[in-house]
Amino acid sequence: MASRYVYGNTVRRKPEPTHETRPYHVHEPRVRRRRHHMSLGYLLFLSVAVSLMVLTLAWYISLQSQITGSVKKIAALESQLNTLKQENDEAYNRANGNLDLDEIKRIAIQEYGMTYATDGQIVTYSDGGGNDYVRQVAPIPGSN
Repeated sequence: MASRYVYGNTVRRKPEPTHETRPYHVHEPRVRRRRHHMSLGYLLFLSVAVSLMVLTLAWYISLQSQITGSVKKIAALESQLNTLKQENDEAYNRANGNLDLDEIKRIAIQEYGMTYATDGQIVTYSDGGGNDYVRQVAPIPGSN
């Protein structure tokens, strides 16, 4: 390849374009482009994957719906429980407020003939090791 740099101070004519200086474009060879077809296996795989995704999302949404329904049901039951507790407490307080122990004692003694227990009628048993109740395995002495 010849050097293009010219020493000196004279201006020269523009040289004729040669093969080395001529601009050129690279053209890709024209190839018929084939359409890319999906294979049947790949199509089936994508179909199964999309179906599984849709089923999973549907299942997830149904679970979310059930959880929401359960939370609402629990809230309603808690509200009902609180209402029943409040009504029960009010009824208990009304019953205790109307209770006259002296009148109950008078009716028990006069109308039913009840009497206080005497010393010989009271029998004390040990609790048998800390249980909240005593098991009776034999008849109580002194009872009818």
